[in-house]
Amino acid sequence: MKTIKVVAAIIRKENSVFATQRGYGDYKDWWEFPGGKVEEGETPERALIREIREELDSDIIVEKFLTTVEHDYPKFHLSMDCFWCRVQSGKLTLLEHEAARWLPINDLRQVNWLPADVKVVEAIESESQAG
Repeated sequence: MKTIKVVAAIIRKENSVFATQRGYGDYKDWWEFPGGKVEEGETPERALIREIREELDSDIIVEKFLTTVEHDYPKFHLSMDCFWCRVQSGKLTLLEHEAARWLPINDLRQVNWLPADVKVVEAIESESQAG
């Protein structure tokens, strides 16, 4: 099975994180953390900065690694490095997504997350309970 290497930004503002809704593909209308594919020769952090600039017209600061999610979708294996981030500049303008919401860290399950992103939510919940 083909492996796709991606990165995801958990963009935090106070006690909320930024979630985006897909507007295309097999999982249209499902929710995810913004990000995308890592290109050849790119570090995960550089890929994340580039993807957020492309998708949300904003510059972010990648602060800290959270988790790597491994998930088998029907057509491919996803390997997703997830990082805590914050906005450096820009207004998180939706250029590719259908919708977006700031969700409270203690109530992330109010949207229909993509299967791999559910694992990210679980990692955020574990870290929040531990810290």
